[in-house]
Amino acid sequence: MNLSPRITRTRTTRTVVALLSLAALTACGDQSADEAPAGAVAKANAPAPTTTFTENGVTVTLSVADWQASKGTLTAVFTPEKKGFHLYSTELPSTGVEGVGRPTAVDVTGVLKTDGKLTAAADVRSINVPGVDAPMPVYPDGPVTTTLPVRADGNGDATVLLGYASCSAKEGCTIPVADHPVHLRLTDDGPTFDTH
Repeated sequence: MNLSPRITRTRTTRTVVALLSLAALTACGDQSADEAPAGAVAKANAPAPTTTFTENGVTVTLSVADWQASKGTLTAVFTPEKKGFHLYSTELPSTGVEGVGRPTAVDVTGVLKTDGKLTAAADVRSINVPGVDAPMPVYPDGPVTTTLPVRADGNGDATVLLGYASCSAKEGCTIPVADHPVHLRLTDDGPTFDTH
């Protein structure tokens, strides 16, 4: 009669020990399996560094995405503050056409270098401007997103230089912006914008 409770206790003890061992092994396995990818996933899912400024009727939002092995994509979104305003094409000459207009421009200096051509996610259309013989290449009214592939030559300081002009057929043009500087710091952890 005393044998049955002892057998039950022994089986219960063995079951508990087996379950604890299994739990410990599973926890160890999960921990080692999750540790390396968790860091990689956290880094990969980290928000892209972003900064914004507004000057002469346009808000510019600048970010660096897909940063890996000292390379990434610099994105600049140019948003006119008022409806009915457009920006000029990136292909417009730096002094405009017959002195009118300024190109939408993004360039880099310092340890950050261009690694491809500046492109815009908008179709170019031509408009006629009074007093200008040649047609003007512009984007449709509203925001324009540009992208520039970049690479770092090492850690240190870099500057993004932005230029643009916005115009409206009814209200005229804002004062052009040339080489507006935005400062970056590049480290082993990637780029960050200078908040000062």
